[in-house]
Amino acid sequence: MSSASIKKIISCNKKNLIDMILDIEKYPQFVPWCLSGKIHEKNVSEDFIEIKADLKVGKKFINETYSSLVLYSKKKDLITVTNIKGPLKYLKNEWKLKEINNKTQLDFSIDFELKNNFLNMIMKNYFNIGLNKITEAFEKRATELFK
Repeated sequence: MSSASIKKIISCNKKNLIDMILDIEKYPQFVPWCLSGKIHEKNVSEDFIEIKADLKVGKKFINETYSSLVLYSKKKDLITVTNIKGPLKYLKNEWKLKEINNKTQLDFSIDFELKNNFLNMIMKNYFNIGLNKITEAFEKRATELFK
């Protein structure tokens, strides 16, 4: 399994950052290696937002689509993502958000494993580089949208 976590202060308010994270269909505009994003189902209640979505990730001819369940707990300001189907054997990531002086402290963690052992070995070698690029993309997007 590959796992990591990152803690950052993002220069936008918490609500805007949460809305941006949950706007999965816009990921191809700014997230590296994200080719498409599609929300299939979205349920909103008083305490939660639940989204079932697909992301197609990769480069050129090597790409995969995986389905995930995204659950946003409004009371905890926590977004959790788990795998439903696709190339992932296991996925759990969490976005913990806390507003501090009109900025947002983001504590992001991810833990996953691919079904394909060969690709798993490749991912482990490049995982931190990729995670940093993706985190930077979210931070840059937030800065551009919410200055």
